Amino acid sequence: MNRSQSIQNHTDGRADAGGREARFLEVLSRYDAVVRRVCFMYSGFSADFEDLYQETVANLWNGFDTFRGEANISTWIYRAAVNTCITWLRRNSRHRNTRSLDEALTLIAGDDMEHRRQLEQMYMLISQLSALDKAIVMMWLDGRCYDEIADVLGIAKAVVAVRLHRAKGKLKEMSEQ
Repeated sequence: MNRSQSIQNHTDGRADAGGREARFLEVLSRYDAVVRRVCFMYSGFSADFEDLYQETVANLWNGFDTFRGEANISTWIYRAAVNTCITWLRRNSRHRNTRSLDEALTLIAGDDMEHRRQLEQMYMLISQLSALDKAIVMMWLDGRCYDEIADVLGIAKAVVAVRLHRAKGKLKEMSEQ
């Protein structure tokens, strides 16, 4: 199935609730790891991770019919997830670190201990960045191009390049400490 057929399948048959749900669940299962990483970057190791994840999924569901196919579906999902998380962060200034690191990493890394150790170090450093820099670094780590990052965040490609360069410098500096 090519991209235009895939997009057509996501937007046709809006009256068919069962079909809509099946299409949504297919898309969500394909991009669930992305949604979880975005939520984790904004909730950190707090007990709020699941609430933020559920809110993000609910927003994706509510906006699913608005996806017009003008961008890749992954771009739309990133944008919706990042916007939900930033809104959540602004609304919830409290950050209760009650979830254990082990529990949080199990949600995203599984049982591979070395992978979990590396993720722990990486997320600890990235969590210290600003909300915008977190989003840029996270998307860059997911292999997104500067154009797509700029599109998702609504900023210029040049701003992405500069912010990413500075964020990498900060991360390197923090990791050496």
